[in-house]
Amino acid sequence: MPESSSPSTSRRLLSLLTVLQSRRDWPAPVLAGRLDVSERTIRRDVDRLRELGYEIDATRGPAGGYRLRAGALLPPVAFGDEQAVAVAVALRLAASSGGPLADAAEEALSVISRLLPAPLGRRAQRFAVEAVAPVGAVGVDPGSLGAIEAAINACEELRFDYAGSEGPVRVTEPHHLLWHSGRWYLLAFTPERDAWRVYRVDRMRLKTHRGRSFPRRDVPGGDPARYLEGRFRGGDESGGWPCQGEIVVEASREELEPYVVDGTLLDAGEGRARVSLGSWSWGALAAECLRFDRPIADARPAALRDALVEVARRAVAAARD
Repeated sequence: MPESSSPSTSRRLLSLLTVLQSRRDWPAPVLAGRLDVSERTIRRDVDRLRELGYEIDATRGPAGGYRLRAGALLPPVAFGDEQAVAVAVALRLAASSGGPLADAAEEALSVISRLLPAPLGRRAQRFAVEAVAPVGAVGVDPGSLGAIEAAINACEELRFDYAGSEGPVRVTEPHHLLWHSGRWYLLAFTPERDAWRVYRVDRMRLKTHRGRSFPRRDVPGGDPARYLEGRFRGGDESGGWPCQGEIVVEASREELEPYVVDGTLLDAGEGRARVSLGSWSWGALAAECLRFDRPIADARPAALRDALVEVARRAVAAARD
């Protein structure tokens, strides 16, 4: 087969790698037909990929073929259009989850977003919204998400109006796009106020013109998802509650375990458990401590004990009324 019209060697190697990744075994004649080259070219290109560190075995059979297997190190991976969109969507979901791999997923997403052609990038944003948004979630225009993502990757200021507030156009440095409780949020730094701000994306009305470039900053605490959680709780960048305390409950650790989701349990002996909890105020934390419907003791710190006294006073007054 003449090969004067075949693609360049580098493009041909990428095409061969993409095909080899798509299934376990490839007969040499099928590979040659798939890539429109000769079997001799396939042999040469396989040798080139081996030199680059890819583990490719020759398979036996009537026609012979090749199999790409896992090696000791992860080599560069090539994706087709559909695969690239699927990977970008999965990374967006992982980055927005706040899980242990959120930061790594966001870094990988940043790499892929810079390489995706614009049409594929828009498709990935649209599919990510459709995949992550539960019933009743606040909808966001995929184009707005794409524009925000582009500004984050390019380190360019965003200019926008914010629904429900008066004043001039907002100008801020976008850093992280996060999903939380049915909504998209932008975590950004505002130089004018020298402070980090959280914006609901569904309230943002983006301006076409973006602003100047800015240096990338680290969010306080280093974890965007925990920082956002902390803001919702009224706490700090650690993601914890602003009011935290503990009590001893007259119930075993095993009995209380199903009812303590956002807290910790320790065995206090004699069928009792020490429960550590948090809330947005001391009064709310006191009410949280009383929900176990068992005797409690040894409340700490003093602010929690004072709150329990106040809650008891109000409960007695309500009962008298």
